[in-house]
Amino acid sequence: MRHEALTAPSEWVAEYGQYQSGGWWTLSLLNDTGRPTDVTIKDCNPVETTLLERMPATRKFLSSLGLRYMWARLARLGPNSFLWEHRDYDELNDSDRHRLHVPLVTNSSAALVTGGARVHLQAGHLWRLTPTHVHGACNLLGPDRLHLILDCYSDEGLARVSANQQLSDADVDWLPAATQAQLDEHLATARSLARLGYERSAEKHLLRLFYQYTLSEGCVYDLIASLYDSLDRATDAAPWRANKTVLLGLS
Repeated sequence: MRHEALTAPSEWVAEYGQYQSGGWWTLSLLNDTGRPTDVTIKDCNPVETTLLERMPATRKFLSSLGLRYMWARLARLGPNSFLWEHRDYDELNDSDRHRLHVPLVTNSSAALVTGGARVHLQAGHLWRLTPTHVHGACNLLGPDRLHLILDCYSDEGLARVSANQQLSDADVDWLPAATQAQLDEHLATARSLARLGYERSAEKHLLRLFYQYTLSEGCVYDLIASLYDSLDRATDAAPWRANKTVLLGLS
């Protein structure tokens, strides 16, 4: 499967730009159209894409799990890339569903962050995520992190695959709680960057705090809005308050 994914002949698609720093690319293996470049996930009875038809080992693996799939895709996260704090499935119908990650290529600086913890998803395992919980992902140093991601509905097949699940303490790095003094210091750094004209760097400096500290939900978006408020730039603060609503599914 690793070889098939690394030699995938289709062009990778950048999607969900609001959710990422850049460097997040996907291709669909199961979706509603059969085209691998259709990557915006939705509820459907999926069909095989033309890409999966050329990946026999991956095709056999997906069939062997006995799951009721909603979508399946390859996802590549490049070095120094982030999926910002968010929750998924808010735009879908109210069905019980989960996401399975199958790491194909990874490195020790790549992690999923949720619930105040960084979790390194090691290859050789199935990792289950409930994306309605706030989470993010990072790949700090590289090389590319390459995962097979399976969105599937809850049923007996998923219960069987998830039986006897466990999470090793060695895979979890609990993040320290940020003090107000630390947040104030980071906000001051971002303010200095913004005053020099480096607004995007200022925003990224604050967004990355989600991967360094245990923070209250949406704190990084509040900090960016506060940054622009302190510079009397209300028109720049407003989109970040809107981003918090969209990315965290608060609407």
